[in-house]
Amino acid sequence: MAISGLGTHSISLFFYVIFATFLHKGAAQTISAQGQNLVTNNVSVVEGETAIISCRVKNNDDSVIQLLNPNRQTIYFRDVRPLKDSRFQLVNFSDNELLVSLSNVSLSDEGRYVCQLYTDPPQEAYADITVLVPPGNPILESREEIVSEGNETEITCTAMGSKPASTIKWMKGDQPLQGEATVEELYDRMFTVTSRLRLTVSKEDDGVAVICIIDHPAVKDFQAQKYLEVQYKPEVQIVVEFPEGLTREGENLELTCKAKGKPQPHQINWLKVDDDFPSHAVITGSDLFIENLNKSYNGTYRCVASNLVGEAYDDYILYVYDVLTTTPPPTNTTISAFQDSRADGAPQKIDHAVIGGIVAVVVFAMLCLLIVLGRYFARHKGTYFTHEAKGADDAADADTAIINAEGGHNNSDDKKEYYI
Repeated sequence: MAISGLGTHSISLFFYVIFATFLHKGAAQTISAQGQNLVTNNVSVVEGETAIISCRVKNNDDSVIQLLNPNRQTIYFRDVRPLKDSRFQLVNFSDNELLVSLSNVSLSDEGRYVCQLYTDPPQEAYADITVLVPPGNPILESREEIVSEGNETEITCTAMGSKPASTIKWMKGDQPLQGEATVEELYDRMFTVTSRLRLTVSKEDDGVAVICIIDHPAVKDFQAQKYLEVQYKPEVQIVVEFPEGLTREGENLELTCKAKGKPQPHQINWLKVDDDFPSHAVITGSDLFIENLNKSYNGTYRCVASNLVGEAYDDYILYVYDVLTTTPPPTNTTISAFQDSRADGAPQKIDHAVIGGIVAVVVFAMLCLLIVLGRYFARHKGTYFTHEAKGADDAADADTAIINAEGGHNNSDDKKEYYI
């Protein structure tokens, strides 16, 4: 057993060990060393924090316990600390346990520590101390600060100087994303990890957080985030301010063009598709006003809005009705871009009251016809009786036939005729 380099105090400990060994030699021969079960545990500790090293013995027979560092130097011999390093402190000592703390752990403290029990033969158990070095604050960088919808952007996240290497995960809102990571080994088993995320953005991504999450055993909830700023072309909608119902001759029409985009549309134009714009139509900003409507104004009116990203439009189909018109004629399908088209000025309605009146007249006429036919058939229904003398055909002359006919009504059968 080498205890060199420990000074005069270590030499005295050496003789004490020899004495203790001979003192317990007889007992060691009768009790199995394996039956004493010397155990310890591996330790992971963050750099700068405190590690606890435990040497435990089951069924100890008063054998001596000591703790050695990775260089096989004695840290503690029973409850005595020969090593002149005040970071090691005794936490607990008994026949069954030697518990030592190591404060302000550094990378140089990493290695295999030895728990040793002086039996015959001696027992050893090994505790590996792993020093964890957390990464620095994550560095989040974006290729562009502002991205137009439909374009691709790249965001990088870097976790520097960690041990072991960090794992980087990505989230966009609640959606997990997959990045491409590269690992660079530095010195003393230190690592820097960089992950690149490429994604195509839409206008719905504007203001959504992209989060870089660092996964490392030395830290928890370590992350950085960036909010996407997305430009998108305008969304256009034409709103009918007046009238509320059908557009009729002689009335006025007022339309408002509502456009929203990022950046806000810098230009809004009105035009009439495939036709000249009415000469007396008034355009004020996003509003269109036409007074005293007539049928020559029928057609499709379009509002076009544009910004730095692009342009979009919405259509309104104008159909001017006669003053007394209640049911509009059928129209073609409305055409629109980027939205459903609207023909707010030409709604098609069915006059259910007129249809109901026609049906009522038809039903009433049919009832009257049935009543007349019933009365006609009732008047032409009757019973007719004929009285023929039985045996008159066999009489020799007319007088005999008359005589035979008298009283013949009682014996003759009634004959009934019906006329329908």
